[in-house]
Amino acid sequence: MIKLIDLSLHRGVKPLIEHANLDIFPGQKVAIIGRNGCGKSSLFAMLLGQISPDTGECHIPKNWQVVAVAQSIGDTQCTALEYVIAGDRELQTLNAQLEKAEAKADGHDIAILHDKLAQAGAYDVNARAATILAGLGFSEAAMAKEVHAFSGGWQMRLNLARALLCPSDLLLLDEPTNHLDLDAVLWLENWLSQYRGTLLLISHDKAFIDACATHIVSFENKQLHQYTGAYSAYEKQRALRIKLAESEYEKQQKKREHLTAFITRFKAKASKAKQAQSRVKQLEKMQDILPVHQSSGFSFEFKAPDKLPNPLIKMEEVKIGYEQGSPILGSVHLNLVPGSRIGLLGKNGAGKSTLIKLLSGSLTPLDGEYMCSPGLNIGYFAQHQVDALDMSASPFSHIQRLDTRMTEQEVRNYLGGFGFHGDDALAPVKPMSGGEKARLVLAMLVFLKPNLLLLDEPTNHLDIEMRQALNFALQSFEGAIVLVSHDRYLLESVCDEFYLVDNGKVDVFSGDLDDYKKWMLSANSAQSREAMSSDKGASSSSRQITQATKMLDRKEQKRREAEFRQQTKTFRDTIKSEEVRIEKLTNKKNELEAKMGDPSLYDAENKAKLTALIQEQSEINKQLEEAEMNWLDAQEQLEHAQQKFDEQ
Repeated sequence: MIKLIDLSLHRGVKPLIEHANLDIFPGQKVAIIGRNGCGKSSLFAMLLGQISPDTGECHIPKNWQVVAVAQSIGDTQCTALEYVIAGDRELQTLNAQLEKAEAKADGHDIAILHDKLAQAGAYDVNARAATILAGLGFSEAAMAKEVHAFSGGWQMRLNLARALLCPSDLLLLDEPTNHLDLDAVLWLENWLSQYRGTLLLISHDKAFIDACATHIVSFENKQLHQYTGAYSAYEKQRALRIKLAESEYEKQQKKREHLTAFITRFKAKASKAKQAQSRVKQLEKMQDILPVHQSSGFSFEFKAPDKLPNPLIKMEEVKIGYEQGSPILGSVHLNLVPGSRIGLLGKNGAGKSTLIKLLSGSLTPLDGEYMCSPGLNIGYFAQHQVDALDMSASPFSHIQRLDTRMTEQEVRNYLGGFGFHGDDALAPVKPMSGGEKARLVLAMLVFLKPNLLLLDEPTNHLDIEMRQALNFALQSFEGAIVLVSHDRYLLESVCDEFYLVDNGKVDVFSGDLDDYKKWMLSANSAQSREAMSSDKGASSSSRQITQATKMLDRKEQKRREAEFRQQTKTFRDTIKSEEVRIEKLTNKKNELEAKMGDPSLYDAENKAKLTALIQEQSEINKQLEEAEMNWLDAQEQLEHAQQKFDEQ
């Protein structure tokens, strides 16, 4: 197991962990949570041996294989599929040794290495890698593309695929969902649910943690606190610890009053009934959830828009795409009115971002009726807004440029709600973290008082506290919201309806996110079966995969059968020897029971003889039970080995 004993860890002179004690047992799936900068990534670096604790001890079993996601990709000309497979260093080492043995024509070493390769999964590694890549959103054509052709986000997916493919006893995942869309997140959840090793997961996605984790380790005031259960259980457990603090309770009451005021104001209006009902649900959750976030340094809200035209945008029979190609989406019907809260669902590449670009004005419709009302004021959050920040300017300068009439104190007060305090408000943007830059873009967006919010993955790089603050702010937003996100907690608590973007259409999705997960996994499964059954359009490497895994010639089959017999010889010998042993012990037991059936044996003068027979009977029963257990264990291992052989 992983064991921390009186451990302290510093970054420079800043203490991150002080005198922590922690036990993580094999097979546990632990989410590491805490604010950005608290030391989560430093804890991972220590577990990887990249840094050492300042005091105390950190123990990890020496024979454990520890795997983490690399943060960069070197100079390589290989394809995506080849790159992922190359991450399994054990296979690469064995293949290199096999090449040497074949060059020397060393039959003995060749046979041994083929056996080791089989045990290491060499014969199905290509299929396993392709399955992981498909789950993370790579098409068959993309798997054959060279690595350098992918953007940074997709290269991070390749590194994640590498980590998932490698055999591991301890898997370290640091915010793995940051570069994934919802479909890939749902697939990853499903994959992690079947992972048999020990998992340590850094994430700010509450729904993802709930789906993957069995325990929580929380950074709290430089201490590590462990909780049993996933995030929902953690919220309730921690809430009990701080619920009695009066000052914190008052903050909770203010937020409750804010939601209650909205419900009271709009519950009688038919047009607002749905939104009011969503606030009721949010209010019901707050009693247990909010105390966990009492110490948050983020507090902001959307001001009422200057205008609320109805409708904001009207679309009838609209075709969407780019001038040089055929339409990506056709016959789109969508009306956005104040209070609309729409979540867009759909696979990567289905057209969600294309629809968002049309709504933002970046694209013009190819055909159909498209009407924007006068007074439309769009607030658009996407990664390119983060990249477009003035890297040499400060958060203070960015906000002051939006309204030069604001006083210095007013700008500082406003930025404080987004976590920019003191000197942080005057620091240049360039060295800031991804989360800090995203907070600044949100601050600018909120300041402009939009009446239509287009949010494309707004929670990337945001920690849990900032996500919660954004969630609360969106609850009282009076305009329309169109949201694309892999954060299901945000989708569920903000959106009143979902639209599915699929097969060139945009239609209402009648189910909830659980229904969408079932739909997505079912669609992926069907697609995988279709891809596995056909070589049409496959790259040369894909055809080699099929030949290696499904079209072994007779000579290869015989070799594999011989290897299998050699590998399982111990199991078969054990089964045979234990069967002989069981038969002998059973005969002895029957003979002994026949002796013990003699009535004279129970006379007083034969007490010593009876005692000896009883002891002998106990010993035979013990040996018989041991032999039966050995036989069962060997039989199970043989059946398991046979099953794996048949699957290959």
